[in-house]
Amino acid sequence: MRIIVILLLVLIIASMGSALYYLLTDKPGSQRTAKALTTRVGLSVLLFVLLMIGYYFGLIGK
Repeated sequence: MRIIVILLLVLIIASMGSALYYLLTDKPGSQRTAKALTTRVGLSVLLFVLLMIGYYFGLIGK
């Protein structure tokens, strides 16, 4: 479980970095920044759900 959480955190940070890069380099009207931020939100929700499931099933201590 710990490895999955760390991997998701790294992917979230990478998505934020790519969104910043696209924001600074793309032309106006590009959708890549929005897609990168949407990916970040999706990964964040997935991480939250996995943490809640892990807590419910006792994989994460109190």
